[in-house]
Amino acid sequence: MSRVGMLPIDIPEGVEITQDKNTVVVKGPKGELSRTISSEMTIKQEDNVLIVERPSDKQEHKALHGTTRSLVNSMVEGVSKGFEKALEIRGVGYRAQKQGEKVVVNAGYSHPIEIENREGIDIEIPTNTRIVIKGIDKELVGAVAANIRAIRPPEPYKGKGIRYENEPVRTKEGKSAK
Repeated sequence: MSRVGMLPIDIPEGVEITQDKNTVVVKGPKGELSRTISSEMTIKQEDNVLIVERPSDKQEHKALHGTTRSLVNSMVEGVSKGFEKALEIRGVGYRAQKQGEKVVVNAGYSHPIEIENREGIDIEIPTNTRIVIKGIDKELVGAVAANIRAIRPPEPYKGKGIRYENEPVRTKEGKSAK
């Protein structure tokens, strides 16, 4: 039995959920999200609780059960609270700045890297070494953060690069002279 799939989803005040066949639409104070789920999974709404049910105990149904519940829960959480990922930049001369809708990152290359802002994502730069990505779609926030981190991942000798906030980076010992 799926432990994640059996958990009920609490619906906060101001969040409205509609289902048309296998498309789930969640509307809330921060926006609207929709997702197509497997037609084998059923979603039942009772008062302020959503329950995801599976048709049988087959292995693929068990896997879909937990995944579907997690996806719908992320949608409900996104439209009510929103998601946020923070990145920090370490290294001499490494910095980020916002120019209009674009984010310009200087990460030790011969040229600055420009990142276009995606729809539904808000990128803030409180300091020139910190980037905060906000949005209602958890998947999109994570993808944008991963793309920015991929510009210059932290290297293992000095720890220079772009990393997630509070990400541990194991540093190696350099060569020793004999």
